[in-house]
Amino acid sequence: MKLSILTATYNRANLLKRLYESILRNLNVEIEVEWLIMDDGSNDETEKVISKIRDENKIYIKYLKQVNQGKMAAINHLMDYARGDLIIECDSDDYFAENAFLYIKDAYEESKYEKDLYGLCFLKYDQNGQNIGNEFKEQKTTMFDLYFKDLEDGEKAIAFFKDKRKNYSYELEGDEKFVTEARMYHKMDLEYKIKCYNEPVMICEYQKDGYSKNIDKVFKENPKGYLKYFEEILTMQDMVGVHFKKRLYVIKHYILFCVLNKKKPNLAGMKGFLNKVLTALLYVPGFIMTKKRFK
Repeated sequence: MKLSILTATYNRANLLKRLYESILRNLNVEIEVEWLIMDDGSNDETEKVISKIRDENKIYIKYLKQVNQGKMAAINHLMDYARGDLIIECDSDDYFAENAFLYIKDAYEESKYEKDLYGLCFLKYDQNGQNIGNEFKEQKTTMFDLYFKDLEDGEKAIAFFKDKRKNYSYELEGDEKFVTEARMYHKMDLEYKIKCYNEPVMICEYQKDGYSKNIDKVFKENPKGYLKYFEEILTMQDMVGVHFKKRLYVIKHYILFCVLNKKKPNLAGMKGFLNKVLTALLYVPGFIMTKKRFK
């Protein structure tokens, strides 16, 4: 089995060695590993750090550099070089947990012939050893059902099957540099499922300059892609079985991004009578709250 690790990085030279060392600690498992790194226009010591790591010649590393275009464009470009049976993204501020590759290999061997799967989904822990979110209730599901029906609210790590992942990409709108990963997952969910394992494969550490800590700024700078995501949910399905608070979450965010894009909700294009009614009722208060939040 071969594993492709994709990392988009920007001015994280001080953290890349930690990720590298976590890869090395997992090499006691008989799998082939390639680490593909896209430097998204860093102006720190990233290139020197990677050069020094490559000189150790312990794993295959491909280092590329692009003019700053954002994480999603970086991952899209790295996909052209990924040759692994499984493809997993690992942010430069994250690193692999103990026994991560063993869990991934065992899951792959168990599931590699299941044609209805696009990926294997694992837990992420924080640095204190706490699960970021909840354990899985179902082994086979979709990312949409996981978050909108099972009420998951934490990050997960997905190892994608190459033959499925190569058919999808992060769809960026215009000159925007970020789009939620969930937009791509939603498209994949319409065709395939994920298989879930309650094993941690990644340790996550949120940085002060990261997306999670600056969500309003991310929303304001990338409203078109987010609007497309919530629009696609409302036009592709009527959300039968979705928990009511998650239905409200979708509609409230749809309104928020309509306002940020200076567009009115497209009620005619929506599926589901309840979605149309809630959108109509919540539009005015949502408009006011969005204007106040992003004034």
